[in-house]
Amino acid sequence: MRIKAVVRAYCALFIFLCVAFTGSIAQSAPYAAVVVDARTGEVLHARNADARLHPASLTKMMTLYVVFDAIERGEISLNKKIKISRFAASEPPSKLGLKPGQRIELRYLIRAAAVKSANDAATALGEAISGSEKEFAKRMTRTARQLGMKNTTFKNAHGLTQSGHLSTARDMTLLGRRLFYDFPDYYNLFARKSTYAGVRDVANTNRKLLSNYKGADGIKTGYTNAAGFNLVASAERGPKRVIATVFGGKTSAWRNARVAELLDMGFKRSKTRVAVRKPAPVNLGSGGAKTIRVAKSGAVKKSPRPKVRASGTLVAQNQLNAIEQAVLAANREATANGVVKVANGQAVSIADVAAVEEQPLRVVTRVSTAGNRYWGVQVGAFSNRHQAEKALLQTALKELQSLEGSERRIDYAMVNGYKKYRARFVGLNQADANMACARLRARNQPCFPVGPGS
Repeated sequence: MRIKAVVRAYCALFIFLCVAFTGSIAQSAPYAAVVVDARTGEVLHARNADARLHPASLTKMMTLYVVFDAIERGEISLNKKIKISRFAASEPPSKLGLKPGQRIELRYLIRAAAVKSANDAATALGEAISGSEKEFAKRMTRTARQLGMKNTTFKNAHGLTQSGHLSTARDMTLLGRRLFYDFPDYYNLFARKSTYAGVRDVANTNRKLLSNYKGADGIKTGYTNAAGFNLVASAERGPKRVIATVFGGKTSAWRNARVAELLDMGFKRSKTRVAVRKPAPVNLGSGGAKTIRVAKSGAVKKSPRPKVRASGTLVAQNQLNAIEQAVLAANREATANGVVKVANGQAVSIADVAAVEEQPLRVVTRVSTAGNRYWGVQVGAFSNRHQAEKALLQTALKELQSLEGSERRIDYAMVNGYKKYRARFVGLNQADANMACARLRARNQPCFPVGPGS
């Protein structure tokens, strides 16, 4: 009996030492931090900024950056249904719970990766863009180098610990700033406390900071035993915006408290009035983009569309094509306030087509700012003005009801060194903008509301 008691005592001691040792490993991740003025990129505080550490799910910031870039390039559509592989479905938590063979729209994978930090969604995104996670990780690393992330190497799309998968607090801060400036149309994802991800609603892993820190609107959390508790956070107060990054937090509560302190430090140290210096455009053309085969006209070879109603009359497909070509031809000739005859005798009115490429296109002139009509919807960003004009016309013919009285406008923005022509309908109130996008998305057409000043 005495021997058994001694053996049990030694076993208990061994288990205690194992648990204590494991716990010390989990909390022994090196600490690093960086704070920058997001408007200028000026470093306001740094500690171990260039130490190569495990980024954990901060990795998904680059996963999403590459996906956003692929969407802007036309490599893939938000509406594309992605078939989930057995490999992606087998990723460990945190996960959305996707099943092998399941099909889900790309937009929902993006939401799951950005908000819930779902590993299965991140892997599925990588496979959808590059064919395999391994090839996607190579593209992530190439993109990191082109953005100036000198000390970062990616081996996967989700951030689970893997040999050689390393980054730094400085590099991840740079990436957070890039996401804000390079993809403003997508950045709002990181501020959502919850969202619908195709199969269910998911909560944001960063919701405590978003709820408790004034002005916080992102960006991404991360945790593994090897990494500790990581966070890249952004907040805006008045004219100031600050980004703070922490690696190696001891607990999620400690990490959030430390990030709040660093953001406070950033707001105190940053100047009230500075000239905004956005990151320089970067040409990611060699980042692994696929070649997209299109018809010689620049349009896809086949694009089935539903029949639509114009002035209460059902428009047949050939009539729609005739109207479309007539209006586009008239736009290119800048025929102001003219009437173009189409083959079947129906006339299409055209008004105030801008002749100068750099000026916004204004086709419908009945727009009103009464009733808070400062909202709009964006239906695409294109590589040339002709494609943007075509998208506006097709959309107007599909959705006459909710876009009635709006103004068609084309402006441009520089995205990674490329000029993108944004096709928008403006002069709506918020409710009409939301309704228009809901109806268009129901037809599988990309659309998102655009608020005042966007």
